[in-house]
Amino acid sequence: MKSFKEIFNPYMGLKREIYILFISRLVNALGAFIFPFMTLLLKDKIGLDESAVGLFSALCGLVYAPASLIGGKISDTIGRKKILVIFESLGMASYLICIFLEPGMTMVYMLMSVSFFFGVAGPSHDAMVADLASDEERQGAYSLLYLGFNLGFAVAMLFAGRLFANHLKLMFAIDAATAFLAIGLIALFVKETYNPEESRKIAEESTAKGNGNLEAHSNEPIFKVLLNRPVLLYFAMAIFGYRFVYSQWSFMMPLHASSNFGEAGYTLYGALGSINALVVVIFTPILTSLFSKETNIKRIIYAGILFTLGFGMLGFISVELAFYASVVIFTLGEILEAISVMPFIMNHTPASHRGRMSSVLPMIMGAGYSLGPFVMGMVLEGTSFEYSWKLVGIIVLTATVFMGFLELYDRRNHDLSTNKEGSTV
Repeated sequence: MKSFKEIFNPYMGLKREIYILFISRLVNALGAFIFPFMTLLLKDKIGLDESAVGLFSALCGLVYAPASLIGGKISDTIGRKKILVIFESLGMASYLICIFLEPGMTMVYMLMSVSFFFGVAGPSHDAMVADLASDEERQGAYSLLYLGFNLGFAVAMLFAGRLFANHLKLMFAIDAATAFLAIGLIALFVKETYNPEESRKIAEESTAKGNGNLEAHSNEPIFKVLLNRPVLLYFAMAIFGYRFVYSQWSFMMPLHASSNFGEAGYTLYGALGSINALVVVIFTPILTSLFSKETNIKRIIYAGILFTLGFGMLGFISVELAFYASVVIFTLGEILEAISVMPFIMNHTPASHRGRMSSVLPMIMGAGYSLGPFVMGMVLEGTSFEYSWKLVGIIVLTATVFMGFLELYDRRNHDLSTNKEGSTV
């Protein structure tokens, strides 16, 4: 059994800016009320049916995709910090406008604008962490930021269900205020991280340590880089299946809770959100340490097995206790996936293309998250929750098997690459 110190060792010795980003994520998550309740906002406050809810949830995700492409490109040219501060501030302003709106389609369009602005800012977050951490530190760095968000989210979800029922405007106000504080921390205490010379130095160090030339600078366009590294495209397609299924956490799960338990479903869903975040807070450092010797892909395979069990079980049993058990199981998978996806991508990406890769691949992967509510909304129209949960279990199991083949492919290519470099694996 690992000691307390060993469990937290991946978080030690990181750059000061990463700890600032951790605090910023935590503060931002303390007010993360709106998007977790988007499904119930559209259905119960605005009055849309399941298929329309799925459509508008998908549109929010589709708006995010081109925004992310734009953000990735400009973060690789004018820098990470400017893009992050400017566009997250615009997203905060959209939340402020919603305070003065009654629930209706105008509010939906404002929330779509929030998705756009955060989409532009998103690649800067991921690229900034990769700039600040070496390849050995990235698992710990991304894990720490993921932990920070969920620590704040655990607190937020304790109150979110009650606020949603009676104080929607206050939810928007708190979300805007915490976003303002989070942006301020980055603006004041985090320097611009994109330094081409420093990126080259890190890439050279990575090459010297046996990571081949995967992080070496490239002057090729992003799509040429992807064609030369097909493992990244295969990886993104597999994660598409994971994200398609994970989207049901914020789509089918609240609908099912509301259908089974009426208004008590709001409180149940809020409690499930707190359980989700609490499991993340408790187990992220433990799983990060326990699985530190496994490859990123191997950890994601384990995540897929847990997703299959956690989501698929609701197709067979849906009493209140089953919801709690489901959340605990799939959240363990969520942790393993979250601490592994971006490290895998960044360890296979030229330092010169981190911003763009942080937009293009998440766009492919995130399409699963966008299409999940739309497709399953249509499925729900003609079937049942039981059938739908069984279907998503089959989908993620298929993606997990694909990821297993991908691990063999990547291992073989890594062996060939390191042999050509004269290194040992």
